[in-house]
Parts: sequence; C-alpha cells; structure tokens
Amino acid sequence: MDILHIILTSLGSIVVLFILTKLMGYRQMSQLSMFDYINGITIGSIAAEMATSLEDSVMPPVVAMIVYALVAILLSTLSEKSIFLRRFIVGKSIILLNNGKLYYKNLKKARLDLGEFLIQCRINGYYDLGQLQTIILEPNGNLSFLPDSRYRPATPDDHHMTPEKETVAANIIIDGRVMKENLRHTGNDEKWLKQQLKANGLNDVSEVLLATCDANNTCRVYPKINKTLDVDIVD
Repeated sequence: MDILHIILTSLGSIVVLFILTKLMGYRQMSQLSMFDYINGITIGSIAAEMATSLEDSVMPPVVAMIVYALVAILLSTLSEKSIFLRRFIVGKSIILLNNGKLYYKNLKKARLDLGEFLIQCRINGYYDLGQLQTIILEPNGNLSFLPDSRYRPATPDDHHMTPEKETVAANIIIDGRVMKENLRHTGNDEKWLKQQLKANGLNDVSEVLLATCDANNTCRVYPKINKTLDVDIVD
C-alpha cells in the first residue's frame, strides 16, 4: 500500500507541477532570474516531499506549491508594470568593459573573477579584449558582447548590398520517412523526390537520414552513414 501511495502521489505532484508551470510560464535556464531559480528549486523540493511522503494528507504540500506559484505570478506581473521593482527582483545589467577599460568594482560586484571572465570571452570567440567595445553582464548571468567596429564582420549593408531574403528549408525526409505534407508545400511530388535521390546516388528513401528543400527548390540529401568517425583532439 505504501508503494501504491507513493506512485499515486508522484503522479499527482507531476500533474500539479505541469499545471503550475503552464501558469507561471516556462523559460530556458539561462533566462531565469535569481528569484525564478530559487522558486523553481523550492517548488520542486515540495513536490518531491509530496511524492515520497507516506502521510495521508497531500493537501499541505499542494497548497504550498500553489502559494509559491501565485507569488511568482504576482511578482512577474508587478515587475512588468514597475521598473524599480523589476530592477529589484530581476536585477540590472552591469558594464564590465567599455572603451578598452575594465571596471574592477563591477567585476567584484558581479562575483566574477578575471579568469572566469576571460574564459567566457574565449567561449564566445573573443581572444583579444582589444577587439571589443563593450561587455555587459546581463541579469540572467550571460555576457553580451559589442565588438569594436573595426573587428566586427562586414554586413551586406556596409557594401550597399540587398541580398535575397532567406527562408527556412522544409524537411521532406526524416529518418527514412517522407514528410508528404512538407513535400507538397514545396510544390514537388514523390516522382521529383525520387529523381533527387537518384541524382545523389541513392535508390530508396530508407537510405536517407535527412533531406531538405529550400525556397529555391534546392534539395539537400544527407544519407545514413552506418559507421563512426573518430577524431583525436590534442590539447
């Protein structure tokens, strides 16, 4: 009976968490504020306690989860209407580097040591701070980079060019299965698809891992390769 009770309360906690998450809205972990992070951990802990508790009443943990969710919804609503409250709850952006100057006090305020700061720069492709105009620490913990105009990639606008608008390619074969609806939206049929496969040296759809078709009616075929590719990386 104890095992049955745990199974039922576990399923109940999953249902409650799903409903509360829908109400609160869900974001990627990198987009969570500190309050969202703490709130999520707390609700998850209460749900785990609810699932494994052998007590008869499950209402106290359910009520507690609802209270936390309602507080999160209330604060989210208030922070949308008040800039002061938003900065208090979510935090505000901090400039770490600007015009070639590193702001030591801001680094200390962000609890970010210089080594970690440089690692984040390298991860984002910047090995030389001289190539950057501004670095900002966002409230969600991510670093935003504004490259120096001398080092940023050239854009079509710099050359007074107007390239054609890009569109998302349609997946017409996924793991050996033809996506008939997607194929129809590209204006093609299965006869055309077979011709494309034949042009790529393939005889059957089952040999294809992925095939796409873009707005220019260009078909790209990625066959299934049943072997591994090992690469030795030397640090």
